[in-house]
Amino acid sequence: MITRYCLLWLFLPLIGILNGSVRELVYKNAVGELPAHQISTLTGILLMGWFVSYATRRWPLTSAAQAVRIGGIWFVLTGLFEFGFGHFLSGKPWSVLLHDYNLLEGRVWAFLLIWITIAPWVFYQIHSKRKHTPADG
Repeated sequence: MITRYCLLWLFLPLIGILNGSVRELVYKNAVGELPAHQISTLTGILLMGWFVSYATRRWPLTSAAQAVRIGGIWFVLTGLFEFGFGHFLSGKPWSVLLHDYNLLEGRVWAFLLIWITIAPWVFYQIHSKRKHTPADG
């Protein structure tokens, strides 16, 4: 199951890239850079949440511990992707990459990383409760 969820993680950067493309092409100029960043973070959380909910229904996690492990793996993979791709392939300095995580400046990208980390556990909890809830009437 861990291998499957590592492969499923590959969809998260794709969702992020598509989400960022929509931000850049559709609404960034209309609302400004900081609001666009904040809107994009929210839409990224929603889109990735939808995907993780689907994945955890389609391939159910077996325990809360497994969900936490997967969240930790996704955290590491996302960090490696964000900073590895951003710095080594795109050539961005570390200060630019870290800028999106500065909550004091209204940069809320850290919430997306937190969400990616906890989403498997959150949806494990939701789906496991539904399985154990008796059907109404």
